[in-house]
Amino acid sequence: MKHNKEYAVELIRKKLNNETFLSYQEIANITGYHVKYISKLKRQLLNGTIRLEHGNKNRRPKNALSREESQKIIQLYKNSHVSLRKFCKFYNRRSYSCLYNLLKKNGLK
Repeated sequence: MKHNKEYAVELIRKKLNNETFLSYQEIANITGYHVKYISKLKRQLLNGTIRLEHGNKNRRPKNALSREESQKIIQLYKNSHVSLRKFCKFYNRRSYSCLYNLLKKNGLK
């Protein structure tokens, strides 16, 4: 069952406004959430602190490659004459897949 937070909030609002006779257990069964999460959403609704979108949405990941580091990696790889595996062992700050994807995106692999 697919979780839908907006639908769960709508059902909880109806319950708080006495527009429905569903219990919180039934709301949890309908939406696929746990009863504790439904009560957490209810508390957030009553406090006015509910957010329907994730707090980190549209933020750059903390461990993402910076432009400077990616340029440094590209220049180092262009100047080296080793395989990608050996280059990854030399540049052990990033994973193999991270380096491979960067080099592939820039046409070096």
